[in-house]
Amino acid sequence: MRKIKFFSKQKLVMALFLLTAILGNACKSADEQQPDVSAIKVQLKSQRLDKDLRMIDTNNLAEGLQSLQTQYPEFLNFYLDTLMGFHINGNYNASNKGISEGLHSFVTYPDYVALFDTVDKHYPDTKDIEEQLGRGFQYMLHYYPKTKLPNIIYFNSGLSNWGVVSYEGILAIGLDMFLGPQYPFYQAVGQPDYMCINFRKQSIAPSVFATLYNDIHPFEDEDKSLLEMMIQKGKQQYFVEKMVPFVPFEDRIGYTKAQVEWCVQNEAMVYNFFLNENLLFEKNWGKMRRFVVYGPNTSGMPAESPGNIGTWLGLQIVKAYVQNNPEENMDKMLSNNNAEQFLKKAKYKPRK
Repeated sequence: MRKIKFFSKQKLVMALFLLTAILGNACKSADEQQPDVSAIKVQLKSQRLDKDLRMIDTNNLAEGLQSLQTQYPEFLNFYLDTLMGFHINGNYNASNKGISEGLHSFVTYPDYVALFDTVDKHYPDTKDIEEQLGRGFQYMLHYYPKTKLPNIIYFNSGLSNWGVVSYEGILAIGLDMFLGPQYPFYQAVGQPDYMCINFRKQSIAPSVFATLYNDIHPFEDEDKSLLEMMIQKGKQQYFVEKMVPFVPFEDRIGYTKAQVEWCVQNEAMVYNFFLNENLLFEKNWGKMRRFVVYGPNTSGMPAESPGNIGTWLGLQIVKAYVQNNPEENMDKMLSNNNAEQFLKKAKYKPRK
């Protein structure tokens, strides 16, 4: 007859504690497990257009632009005309009003000069940015081995809301849009407080890879349902998570830690809200907008709820899809644009 070994109450409690810890760590490890990319070599090239632009002689801007054109042959005209709207159009002549008025004001007007000074103060160099981007591109090359590394160009947009721009193999980063939420002049150019959490240095790497996701998987939002928008934005967040897993989740999605905690604790309520209000297949942008763009909170939900909550919920659906369809690689999953089928295959069940 087998002997049954009885645990004392103290030993039983300790055993249960250890088992819980082991299972918890196992789940955490499975969720956070990342591929080893240490052997993948990445060498990024970068230029500081913001510094080079302010170094040219303001009394000879046309000549200075000619010199800059040799340094930035693919990007300078795009920057001057498309991003800044100076309409110089490659005509580096002192009589060109785009130079004598537009550009001249940008590099001499005291407010803009102060902005250049602030960018210099916050970013005397970009080593830490490139360290993060380099790590991100190691993951990118792991998942997408044929990726061609872009050239990095840093610029100043005069607070024109150009954060990260992808153009002809160039990743352009507007450092003036990453000066921190306390920078006082964001409000002066119409940026609300709730957006400024995304204007930090730690937002740069997630913004870069979110932009690259859009290059790989372009998405037209015209005539799309809220479910389609949520899943698309959830895919983008999932992609960013895979490329920069070392960046905290709240920095990737642009939430505070308290907002992330609220979402986790109220996941079932959030999902049921969309079901009960028959919103998943809504196509009216006026009704959808509050769920997929940033805001002070989500209208119709408790005040503690963050804006852009549809993106957060979309990410949970995407993660459920990945878990329940392990045979699909990431690129195949990201390419599945049938939202109803995607939701069905995800078998998503919110945590209670």
